[in-house]
Amino acid sequence: MQRITRMFEVIQLLRAARGPVSAQALGETLEVSKRTIYRDVAALQAMRVPIEGEAGVGYVMRRGYDLPPLNFDLEEIEALRVGLMMLGRTGDGSLKRAASRIIQKIDALQAEEPRLHVSPCGAPPDDPAKGCVSVAMLRDAIRSAQKLELTYRDEGGEETRRVVRPVAVIYHLECVMIAAWCELRNGFRHFRTDRIWGCEVLEEGFQDQAEMLHALWSEQETSLVTQNWVRA
Repeated sequence: MQRITRMFEVIQLLRAARGPVSAQALGETLEVSKRTIYRDVAALQAMRVPIEGEAGVGYVMRRGYDLPPLNFDLEEIEALRVGLMMLGRTGDGSLKRAASRIIQKIDALQAEEPRLHVSPCGAPPDDPAKGCVSVAMLRDAIRSAQKLELTYRDEGGEETRRVVRPVAVIYHLECVMIAAWCELRNGFRHFRTDRIWGCEVLEEGFQDQAEMLHALWSEQETSLVTQNWVRA
């Protein structure tokens, strides 16, 4: 998370809080150290953001401070709630935590909506403790156009090692997949994240090819979807 984004999150968390929030709690929510929170809050205070704090108590935002509002109608708010809750079904732990923070911000401005529910069943969580590769790491590699070396097991259990250039993450109800140019097969392939048993981000990037590869993959996917519609 970039520093400016994290500082914005600190403001939003303090605005939504009903009492003082410790640096430890802020750090755990944003997945950074207490020292990082101290620096961020000091920078915000230097910019005259009205954050007050006391050792052993925590930080509070003085009343009256606000950011430019986004105006949503009731149906738009409900669409946001359902969409954010459905992120929990993707298995992407990082996005699920981000969605939870956004819902807390919505709840701070609007009453909670107890009538909207989303089934928790979906793709398995990307828990590194259980040997799963973090989807957030894969998203970072796509964003920065870095090559990956994967240890992959197909449906039959056959294991291969491949160097790939990842171009997209695809969320299905039962799994998450990454689309990538596979150097072993010399073509685009889709890899289920729950079948990636090892992943190393390589120093070599493909920044000069990233946009072209994504465009080629998108064109190929559109063509396949069109063919399936015709057959149906």
